[in-house]
Amino acid sequence: MAEKLALEITNLNFSYGNKHVLHDLTFTVAAGQCCILLGPNGAGKSTLFSLITRLYAHKQGDIHLAGFNIHKQPLKALAQLGVVFQQTTLDLDLSVQQNLRYHAALQGMSRKKANLGIQEQLERLGMYERRKEVVRQLNGGHRRRVEIARALMHKPGVLLLDEPTVGLDAPSRHAIVKHVHQLAQDGDLAVLWATHLMDEIYASDKVVLIHQGAVKAEGAVKDIIQQTQTDNINDAFFKLTLGKG
Repeated sequence: MAEKLALEITNLNFSYGNKHVLHDLTFTVAAGQCCILLGPNGAGKSTLFSLITRLYAHKQGDIHLAGFNIHKQPLKALAQLGVVFQQTTLDLDLSVQQNLRYHAALQGMSRKKANLGIQEQLERLGMYERRKEVVRQLNGGHRRRVEIARALMHKPGVLLLDEPTVGLDAPSRHAIVKHVHQLAQDGDLAVLWATHLMDEIYASDKVVLIHQGAVKAEGAVKDIIQQTQTDNINDAFFKLTLGKG
């Protein structure tokens, strides 16, 4: 049985003026798969996310979310998407519950459905008892949990995470990494996680390594290590991006 593809990037190109940023980018993420988008700063990870979320419009290549072409069927495609950006986008002066209800309203969810979704997502994150707390009172790790809950409220097929653990302490970072991997394992959620931190990668993950806007390697962790004839994914990364083993 063929795997169900949740995200398909095909021959994607993008330029800022005369500066070519993405070069024929092609890869897929299957439902239930955690895919690590690995690359150094400036590799094109954030630009790719801006294209997937339609903050930027692409002219060359295709992006499909759960089978929907993001250019031809934008509403249906974006309905399949949940996003956690690197910079927090929560209203710090509202409670956790108010932030999530506001997002639910934007998604067209009924009050009843929103309340059920809030409870489900916050309970999974161990945050339901804190739903009435003002976000400003939460630490960085707990704010991130709220953002993940918000991204999953409308039951998307694809979750994008743009370096979501930057600035968090080690325990908070570990908890977020573990939770997101568990989300993918528990159902059909596809995760695309942009990072440059090697310890966030699990052996079971798919890795797409990009450098200077192009895919340098794609596959299971063990396969990339084997292809580069290195001992670990960290050494493989440096060999592919710096030409050193």
